[in-house]
Amino acid sequence: MSDTPTQERKDNPQDLRTYLEKLERAGKLFRISRPICKETELMPLVKWQFRGLPESERRGFLFEHVVDAKGNKVNGGAAVGIYASSKEVYALGMGCDVKDVKQRWQEAQAAPIAPRIVEYGPVQEEVHMGDDLLAHSGLDEFALPISTPGFDVGPYTTASNWVTKDPETGWLNVGNYRGQIKGPDRMGVLLGHLNHGSIHWHAYRKLGKVMPAALVIGGPPALTYAAGTRLPYGVEEYAVAGSLIGEPLDLVRCKTVDLQVPANAELVIEGYFLTDCMEPEAPFGEYTGYMGEREYNAVFQVTAITHRSNPVFTNITSQMPPSESSMLKKVGQDNTYLFHLRNHCGIPQVVDVAFHQIALDYWCVVKMKPCDPAVAWQALYALPGRHNHVGKFAIAVDEDIDPNDLESVIWAMCYRTQPHKDFVTLPERCMGLDPSAERRYATRDGHSNELLYGSMMLVNAMRKKNMAPVSLPARPFMENAKAIWEELGLPSLTPRMPWFGYELGLRSERDREEAQWAVEGNYHKVGERALAKRLPIGDDGRPDENAIKEME
Repeated sequence: MSDTPTQERKDNPQDLRTYLEKLERAGKLFRISRPICKETELMPLVKWQFRGLPESERRGFLFEHVVDAKGNKVNGGAAVGIYASSKEVYALGMGCDVKDVKQRWQEAQAAPIAPRIVEYGPVQEEVHMGDDLLAHSGLDEFALPISTPGFDVGPYTTASNWVTKDPETGWLNVGNYRGQIKGPDRMGVLLGHLNHGSIHWHAYRKLGKVMPAALVIGGPPALTYAAGTRLPYGVEEYAVAGSLIGEPLDLVRCKTVDLQVPANAELVIEGYFLTDCMEPEAPFGEYTGYMGEREYNAVFQVTAITHRSNPVFTNITSQMPPSESSMLKKVGQDNTYLFHLRNHCGIPQVVDVAFHQIALDYWCVVKMKPCDPAVAWQALYALPGRHNHVGKFAIAVDEDIDPNDLESVIWAMCYRTQPHKDFVTLPERCMGLDPSAERRYATRDGHSNELLYGSMMLVNAMRKKNMAPVSLPARPFMENAKAIWEELGLPSLTPRMPWFGYELGLRSERDREEAQWAVEGNYHKVGERALAKRLPIGDDGRPDENAIKEME
């Protein structure tokens, strides 16, 4: 693209083009210059890296020559996979190393930085409203792809940072909701039934007013991270995003609605949500790995579009996990739920929280320090209490379990639980987009919604008693073997927990002594001791139990 220079510009964490250059310098960007059709080729090309490459090789894509299904070149370019194709890409968007992402998230939630209003920003280089809006083709002007060609019913915005305002308090929310393009100046939007944007919509509906909103595309990556995360109601995403990058976000006032948007964004779509009607919206390929079904959802009427010259239209690839969407949501939820359990629920024994990409909202693992079982249950019950959409399986595990490793978690569930004591089922849960859930109608504030209901299982997979040691070579022997491995130039290792054996309380001094004899080559001493403890067997084929106790 002509307005995306290859030379390094002054680092600006609020500028998408600076960020794209950073990705390219880090070897994390594919720059595609050949013509790519936004309806049929763009998203399938990106999707292949999630179905055919290991995470370490995934990158963002910058499409510089985008055409529509009729062969017409569209204004600007498209960037997909630039936010969370991998942990490394996500960390670059935050301006830190992968190992520092958790700390950065915890600090940002503890000390948000309020945004600042500026008079002008690049996002308003071009302004289209009134007759000029449709003269420039409205929404059809831009490189907006179809995410799931063959199944989606049109192009959707997916890196959709929707700005809305509480009509009573003035609190600004930025939430990520899919947006179906229905015409050059009209969209259908899945606000959801429990999302903060939906709460605002209902408040405006009760007032008999339309709801002003602004859709931000290509803002600071940190804003997309915050918007795609379930922060508590009243916590401003602008402020958390500012803290993530260490400076206030610069905002400009919209042209046709009373809202503020990032000054350095690529594009902003202003308008109003209608509150007296809904329209059919979807199908759309969702993060569950299934198509989201058609239903009646909110209608957004466009009043203005402002954008940079040659704007880069950003999208998130979702659909079957793993995907960019699943990585983005995972990192955000891991860190916001960790903060919630530690700081809002007062459970310092919580070490880590991990949602898994293949299940996201439906599979959450909490790693905890040794504690009373009641504390583990407190943490488990606090998860469904925070958000009604989150949770189908919530599992508490010990510190020696890697909550991000499914095999490690399954190992704990199989050998540290008894289902009749350690599994609890919670009924009547609202299940979001779960295709296995039961459909019902529910009424709130005089408005009836079709919701999905199901259940949730809480599992305490922590140890409740002393157990035998883990059956791997002890740490000194594994560390020595690793040094030999590296000396031999064998393939690079990525250790998985557990990677060495350790004690879990059920081991005697005799066990330790005999294991030491074995590694010293004196295992015949073990045999001599065993000979000295030989016992005859009885009619039942076993030594006498009393004789065994006497010998021990």
